[in-house]
Amino acid sequence: MQSDLLLGEPDGLIGIDEAGKGDYFGPLVVAACFSNEKIDIEFAKIGLKESKNISDYRTYILEKKIKKLSPFEIVVIGPEKYNELHARMRNLNRLLAWGHSRALENLLAKTNPREVIADQFGDKSLIENALMKKGRSVKLTQKHKAETVPAVAAASVLARAEFLRRLEKLSNQYGINLHKGAGAPVDEVGKRIFAKHGKEELARIAKVHFKNTKRIVT
Repeated sequence: MQSDLLLGEPDGLIGIDEAGKGDYFGPLVVAACFSNEKIDIEFAKIGLKESKNISDYRTYILEKKIKKLSPFEIVVIGPEKYNELHARMRNLNRLLAWGHSRALENLLAKTNPREVIADQFGDKSLIENALMKKGRSVKLTQKHKAETVPAVAAASVLARAEFLRRLEKLSNQYGINLHKGAGAPVDEVGKRIFAKHGKEELARIAKVHFKNTKRIVT
């Protein structure tokens, strides 16, 4: 199916979404996914839903099916790179836009959409610049609850699956269950890692600008 969707007349749209933004441990993952009317029909057949509304197990199942149905790109910003970028940019929205633009640029090399849809999170200039670099006259839309758009829902599943996979890998590497989110269980695990490895090691697995860091190291 994908061979019919590559460069040619403008067709369909690209949806972009991220995972890991609110999670202390693990990377920030941005995914971009192409869809059109034909693919949307296939997405409906597999029961596609936005990743926050499905289990981790179901996320992995949908991920495999989505990857067979549509062109996509995934950008992973690991904790160390994330901390470096955040220290330089001093703004999460700018960091998000940077990740979105990287995923978008990669997918624009393979597809020719009429529109790009992303969730509303702030300044969209970096995403617009990515479109300009490719010389594309593509409409960029940022909207609240963008996950209602199938392409964005698909991107959310792809991003979430990759985030879960990377978090599990880090958990195995450190021999401890790195919890999702940024609540009390995260602080407890963080304190154990800090006590054993120190703050430098914490920066290799966590987004250190979160308030959790202050609670963990004091």
